[in-house]
Amino acid sequence: MGKLRFLAALWAAKLSKPLLRLTHHNGTDFPGALAVKLCPDFLKYIGKPKKVIAVTGTNGKTTVNNMICDILEMDGYKFVSNRAGSNILSGVCTALLSSATLFGKMPYDLAVLEIDERSARKIYKHLHPDLMVVTNLFRDSIMRNGHPAYIADVMTSAIPEDTLLVMNADDLLADSVSPQNKRVYFGIDKMESDVTECVNLINDLQICPVCHDRLVYDYRRYHHIGKAHCPSCGFRSPASDFLAAKVDIPGKTMTVLERGEPHAYPLINDSIFNIYNMVAVIALLRQMDMPHEKIQRYLAQTSIVKTRYERIQTGKVHLTTLLAKEKNALAVTRNLDYLTQLPGDKEIIFMCNCLNDQKNWSENVSWMYDCDFEFLNRGNVTRVVCTGPRYLDYALRLELAGFPKEKIFTTRREIDSPDLLAFHPGEEIYLLHGVDSWVEEKAVHAKICKLAQEAAK
Repeated sequence: MGKLRFLAALWAAKLSKPLLRLTHHNGTDFPGALAVKLCPDFLKYIGKPKKVIAVTGTNGKTTVNNMICDILEMDGYKFVSNRAGSNILSGVCTALLSSATLFGKMPYDLAVLEIDERSARKIYKHLHPDLMVVTNLFRDSIMRNGHPAYIADVMTSAIPEDTLLVMNADDLLADSVSPQNKRVYFGIDKMESDVTECVNLINDLQICPVCHDRLVYDYRRYHHIGKAHCPSCGFRSPASDFLAAKVDIPGKTMTVLERGEPHAYPLINDSIFNIYNMVAVIALLRQMDMPHEKIQRYLAQTSIVKTRYERIQTGKVHLTTLLAKEKNALAVTRNLDYLTQLPGDKEIIFMCNCLNDQKNWSENVSWMYDCDFEFLNRGNVTRVVCTGPRYLDYALRLELAGFPKEKIFTTRREIDSPDLLAFHPGEEIYLLHGVDSWVEEKAVHAKICKLAQEAAK
C-alpha cells in the first residue's frame, strides 16, 4: 500500500508542474507539498542520487549553493538541485521528483541541495548527505528559530554521524553542531578592519562552552565571528584548513592557504560576508578533488545571485539591490554595515516587510531593536525612505537610533517610494527588500530606473 500511495503522489505531483506553468506559477514548492500531503513518507520512497551535497546555515546558504551549482555545471556535472526553489521538505521533494522517472527512479548520481536548518529532522531521516557546508549559525527571527543554540541542537540530532562537515572556523556557534562528525574548516585571516570588542547589538557568544568562563576575542569581524580563546581552560577557535589570507578588496584578489599551501583567487564581491561564502565553496569543491586551477577559473566566471545582490548604472546614479531578510536582525545589520562603509553619498529605500505573514501577524517587531540601524549615522546616508506595511515602525526605529528626522521619508505604498528620492548625480541608491517582496521589488526597481533616467536629461 505504501508503494502504491507513493506512486499516486508522484504522478499527481508531476502532473501539477505543467498545470502550474499554465497558470504562470513557478512550482518550486507546490509539487513537493502535494506529494507529502498525499504520501507523508514521500521522501523515504523517492529515488536519491548516490552522492548528496547539502548546504545549510543561517545566512548565505542560497549564495553558496548556487555558486557550487554554477561551478559544477561549468565542469560538466549533471545533478539535481533546488537552486531556484524552497529549501524545506516540500522544496527538496519537488527537486527530487522533478528529476525522477515515472516510477521514482533517480537518473542522476549527484544532488546539490540547499536545506533549511530547521528542517533537518524531517529531511535527514531519509536523505543522507555525504558532504555538508555549514555557512554559519546566527540569531534568526525569534518567531522562526528562537535561539541559535536551539537550532544547533536540532541540527546535531539529525545530521548523520558519517557526514563530512565543511565548517566555518571563525564561528564557534556553528562549530558546536555535530561535534562527533569529521570536519574541515574554512575561514579568513586577521584583517585591518577587525576589532576585539563587539560593536553590534547582537553578541551571542561571550561564554566559554567548556568551563563557562568569559571568552577573550583575539580579533572579531562582526557579532561573534572571529577568533576567541578561554584563558581559564585553554579552549579556542579551531584553525582553518582553507584560510583566505592577503585579502585585497580594492585589488579584488585573495590568497587561499590549503593547509599552508598558497593559491591565488579572484574576489567576485567586496563584502566580507561573501568572501566567507567564496572560501566555503572552495573548501567544498576541494573535498570533491577539483583542482585549484579549475576552481580559480570557474569562480572568476561566477557572480553572486542577482536575487541577493545586483548593482547597475541608471541615469547618473548607481542602483544596488540587496536582499535584507525581514525579521532577521543580523541579515539587515550586515547589509547596513556593508553599504555605509562604502564611499560616496547614498539614499536608501527600506522595504523589508513580512507580506506573507500579514494575516497572522503577531505584532512582534522586537527584531528591529536587535538590528544596528545606528550604522546609518556614519554620515554618508542622505535620506532613508521607509515603505510598506511596517513603514512607521521602521521610521520610529530610525529616530531612536539617532538618525536625523529630516532625512527620514515615509510612504505606505511601495510603488510611491522612488518619488521620494533626490537622484543627485553620482549618488548611490540602495534598495533593500525582504524575501516576501519580490513582486514589489521588481516594480520599484523599474520605477527607480525610469525616474533616474528622466532626472539625467
